[in-house]
Amino acid sequence: MDTVWATDTLQEMPFRMQDGLVSGPGILDMKAGIAILLHALDALKTLGLAPQRRVKMVFNSDEEVGSTTSRALIEEEARKSAHVFVLEPAAGSGGALKIGRKGVGMSQLKVTCRAAHAGNEPEKGISAVEELAHQIIRLHSFTDLEIGTTVNVGVMSGGSVRNQIAPFAEGLVDLRVATMSEADRVTEEILALKPSLPGAVVEITGGMNRLPMEKTPATARLLESARNISEPLRKELGEAHVGGGSDAQFASAMGVAVLDGLGGVGEGPHAVHEHIIAAELPRRVGLLASLLMGT
Repeated sequence: MDTVWATDTLQEMPFRMQDGLVSGPGILDMKAGIAILLHALDALKTLGLAPQRRVKMVFNSDEEVGSTTSRALIEEEARKSAHVFVLEPAAGSGGALKIGRKGVGMSQLKVTCRAAHAGNEPEKGISAVEELAHQIIRLHSFTDLEIGTTVNVGVMSGGSVRNQIAPFAEGLVDLRVATMSEADRVTEEILALKPSLPGAVVEITGGMNRLPMEKTPATARLLESARNISEPLRKELGEAHVGGGSDAQFASAMGVAVLDGLGGVGEGPHAVHEHIIAAELPRRVGLLASLLMGT
């Protein structure tokens, strides 16, 4: 299920338990969340308790690549739901719940120019690599850390051989924004990019993949319920706004109350030191089971 690691990573990062920490690829983001959900339902069944509402579980394996095949199902189920609980990992080792997420934009930039021999006739060519460099600088200039907007070209490629003026190049663009107004503004700027070099052709496609998730009164009420439940579990629940995207944003956009970050507690998602804190697992199971019973 959900992880960014390649299928052979387990040999390099084996499952292990040491000093109260449990490690392995994808264990925090987000295999622990799946385990917590299943154990919470099993606990209710064992105790002979039934949730107040019908529970629909959605597991999808394409979240890290944009939930392209699962988005419609998530939105359909969210429309029919009173609450949505998302088993993404908590925000940091303190176990804070996620009540806000930045919107995520995904775009692809393609540059087409004119090839020429780099030694004999460089003046007859137009370099797509040079044009892409101009565009990257322009894109990164849209970043405004004070308001939480970031634009990053995370992947770039171009040309095919060293001694040719490159006729093509491309880059993958990541956008993060805290509000819908900023999403609209920056997306418009990205899609309106123009070539810097005469004769270059620039094509950019894409847009917002996940809209910003902002704290709503309904989410605030869910959070307060979770905090009341967590008191007997001897765990104070914080709240956090985070930059990463999740399927919670698809549900939030449907107008339903969403509580995110109910999964594992640990550190290092997508990193080699990814781990969960074992002692927090029963608390998270108890929290989710209680939320299912009391909301």
